[in-house]
Amino acid sequence: MVKSNTIPGLPDCEYVLGSASPRRRQLLGGLGIEFKQISIDADESFSADMPINEVAEHLAVRKSNVYANLQPNELLITADTVVILGDAIINKPEDEDAAKSMIHRLSGEEHTVITGVCLRTLDKQHAFSEYTQVSFDPLPPEMVDFYVDTFKPLDKAGAYGIQEWIGYVGIKGIRGCYYNVMGLPLRSLYQALCAF
Repeated sequence: MVKSNTIPGLPDCEYVLGSASPRRRQLLGGLGIEFKQISIDADESFSADMPINEVAEHLAVRKSNVYANLQPNELLITADTVVILGDAIINKPEDEDAAKSMIHRLSGEEHTVITGVCLRTLDKQHAFSEYTQVSFDPLPPEMVDFYVDTFKPLDKAGAYGIQEWIGYVGIKGIRGCYYNVMGLPLRSLYQALCAF
């Protein structure tokens, strides 16, 4: 990693990733900046009448706002990712059976992945959402069973990781940011940090 003040355009501050996700840690690390990672425990419920395309950003802002230990010169980055099929959010599965059921619902269909991101310092806050369309081939049951039994995707929205086996063999195409599907839209994040 390099100091953030040597990367063109980025604010010279101490970066904090408010997420326990190893994938977000990997992605933010790919920008080359130094940061510390913390876990933030926030209520992830939302009102039933909230438009589903606003949920991810709403939860990213909530995660940011419940963190009370932000220090001067720190910039907190929080995020939340949702998978939307039709007019329904597909959350993280409760168990392997639920994971298999979710992937069967996604099989042969196009769905939307939305990641909401919130940037906050003691002085200001900015939030945005990124959308990516993902299309799965029709997936036979044995393929779904193999993926879930082998990779245990219980910590992932929609019960799959695009960067894992199922993404290699089952995803027909995407429109939008690949990294957004992993949980952090890096191009948009970099642009937002430069403008923050």
